[in-house]
Amino acid sequence: QVQLVESGGGLVQAGGSLRLSCAASRRIFSIYTMSWFRRAPGKQRELVAAITRQGTTNYADSVKGRFTISGDNAKNTVYLEMNSLKPEDTAVYYCYQRTQWGDDYWGQGTQVIVSS
Repeated sequence: QVQLVESGGGLVQAGGSLRLSCAASRRIFSIYTMSWFRRAPGKQRELVAAITRQGTTNYADSVKGRFTISGDNAKNTVYLEMNSLKPEDTAVYYCYQRTQWGDDYWGQGTQVIVSS
């Protein structure tokens, strides 16, 4: 069974930066989109950023201009560069990959804590 493994989370001061990485345990073919979601304490999971196999990106309004998603479909890796972090960015961040056939893959999550 394919697993997605995130890394790069941690504790950072407001204004700082982190880079999240996500890799698949083995090759996933026909990836259509790769995304990052997050779930803050007491809140629902939300989409942070997504990138399609064509390279089209989409961001939540709250992170536009601060976060950058990038990825490599062939390697099933996706990254999230997070700059100018704010305390409200504190959440568990999840990697997500979806194939063109509708198969979904989720990571276990990596904690990001931004201190004020």
